Amino acid sequence: MKISELARRAGVTTKAVRYYESLGLITPERLSNGYRNYTEDDVRLVREIRTLHRLGIPVERTRPFLECLAAGRPYADDCPASLASYREAIDELTERIEALTVRRATLIDNLNAAAHRGSSVGSPKETGRGSEEYLTLPADLPVPEDDGAADHLPGAKVPRIVLRNTADKAIRLDALGPRRAVIYIYPLTGRPGTDLPEGWNSIPGARGCTPETCGFRDHFQDLLEAGAGRVFGLSSQDTDYQNEVVERLGLPFDMLSDPALSLADGLGLPTFEAGGRRLFKRLTLIVRDGVTEHAFYPIFPPNEHAQQVLTWLRENPL
Repeated sequence: MKISELARRAGVTTKAVRYYESLGLITPERLSNGYRNYTEDDVRLVREIRTLHRLGIPVERTRPFLECLAAGRPYADDCPASLASYREAIDELTERIEALTVRRATLIDNLNAAAHRGSSVGSPKETGRGSEEYLTLPADLPVPEDDGAADHLPGAKVPRIVLRNTADKAIRLDALGPRRAVIYIYPLTGRPGTDLPEGWNSIPGARGCTPETCGFRDHFQDLLEAGAGRVFGLSSQDTDYQNEVVERLGLPFDMLSDPALSLADGLGLPTFEAGGRRLFKRLTLIVRDGVTEHAFYPIFPPNEHAQQVLTWLRENPL
């Protein structure tokens, strides 16, 4: 067969085939007219090279596997030399993971330091895991009941909704990537000098947005280490309001604003009315690859919810 047919059947480019030839990994026969003639064995070898390369084994180091096939073994990793190549690749990958883990931890520390620099609140390390002013809740808060309003969410596709975050960037909720995104959704955060809706404390699940947010702030690094790729807080409050919250509470993550409650309408999230306004009910979504992997609902007590999410991430590793 010609090189173009080999490339098509093996799922590679003709340039890649020529490169494999230059390394001596495949050696097609030459016809009397000088043209190369590839066989089914060459197709198998090229497919094996492609598979190993996708696993992270450099093309140049696939030779032991190809020689194993050439020796008549049914599998390319049936030979001792192939197993040794696996171990070598694993050792190198382990070293890279360890180096990246150190770099990631440094970046997280830098992020936390930068997020709290100049803040009147200070970082969790400076304030001792949060301020009692924000974490204290009334002892008689009513407990929200599970009304089944979130039962449909696990496995649901996230609609294509674009929201602004507090870094003034457009965030497309269905395109957050393959890593888990934690989106905790809440009615509204109060702030000094701003009155909450009348009867706020008597509405099940309404009170506690600031303590909940402080919990995610204080557990932010733990959440990342447990597998969360991103953390967002989300409410119907506008971006200016959210920016004040980020600054006042010293948050190391961005907040999202959804004044139109478009996510509630697009994904069927539960809402309620208070003070003449429609608001999100408190819940948290774990989103991965545009799908809601898990939903926490109802949430109580809100000041312990970040720890609940952290526990779930640790108990359900990818």
